[in-house]
Amino acid sequence: MRFTSTALALAAALTTADAAYKGFNYGAFFGNNAAKQYTDFKYEFEAAKTLPGTNGQFTSARLYTMIQHGTTKDPISAIQAAIDTKTSLLLGIWASATTPSGAQTVINNELAAFQAAIDKYGSSFTNLIAGISVGSEDLYRITPTAAKNGEKNPGTQPADLAKYVNQVKSFRDKTSLLKGKLVGHVDTWTAYVNGTNKAVVDTLEFLGVDAYPFWETEHANAIGNGKTLFYDAYNQVKAKAQGKPIWITETGWPVSGPTQGQAVANTANAKTYWNAVACQLIKDNVNLWYYTLQDVQYANPSPSFGVKPGGDLKAVKPLFDLTCPNSAKFRF
Repeated sequence: MRFTSTALALAAALTTADAAYKGFNYGAFFGNNAAKQYTDFKYEFEAAKTLPGTNGQFTSARLYTMIQHGTTKDPISAIQAAIDTKTSLLLGIWASATTPSGAQTVINNELAAFQAAIDKYGSSFTNLIAGISVGSEDLYRITPTAAKNGEKNPGTQPADLAKYVNQVKSFRDKTSLLKGKLVGHVDTWTAYVNGTNKAVVDTLEFLGVDAYPFWETEHANAIGNGKTLFYDAYNQVKAKAQGKPIWITETGWPVSGPTQGQAVANTANAKTYWNAVACQLIKDNVNLWYYTLQDVQYANPSPSFGVKPGGDLKAVKPLFDLTCPNSAKFRF
């Protein structure tokens, strides 16, 4: 049957205004500590949009910082790349430092870069903002588990992190172009269910959740349990979220690397996890930033989570089929 103008309008509405954000995570530098530049971000954002099997749905990017790597407070070049590729942004405000005074300096510099970007790009930038995340796994990093796992980045105490969230909310409220933009935090699901972190949850407008069944070696974490473990984590966070939105800011299954507990890293299992978790989140219209499009070049990470081959910037074909089973199609 031919599409009518009404049908086309409905299809457009369902695929744009009502659709959740879908994207990947993007760091500010390569594995050799070289800063990503405009051309690097532009390539990545365009590559995400043209991934075979995804119907061009991955049009959002999660950033970890507002600051161009190697500078003190220059706006990250990903912003210009996002404007030029029409990529929405879950912005990141880095909030971790070895001392609270040091972290406050980091926050001040992040907000200076944020303001500079607003001054330079105006609504061309702010209209792309999906939300603003203050910090990334800062609460996890202060736990014994993080120390046991060899975490090198310093974390942030709950009271300090809550203060930084409120500072960013105040910055938002004083900036007319940021009206309606939600301010939240990204952390492991275990951080949110820890009652000692309630002061942080109280300040948030959304909870960004990182959940990886692959790492949950204290459970039976074979790929067949991946979906169950993920949604167990999701539901535990939901119980602590005070009715606030839950955004999935990191999840994935590695395509290669050492086994963790019962979890085996390979492309077949990565595809299984994609089908079971990513496709379910897409179907349920949950904001999702998957980990990850392409692992940091030159780093040779192990395990590797990239859905595209690492080290090959021009690779088009993903390492496994990203088509969701029984993908919804408009029928008129």
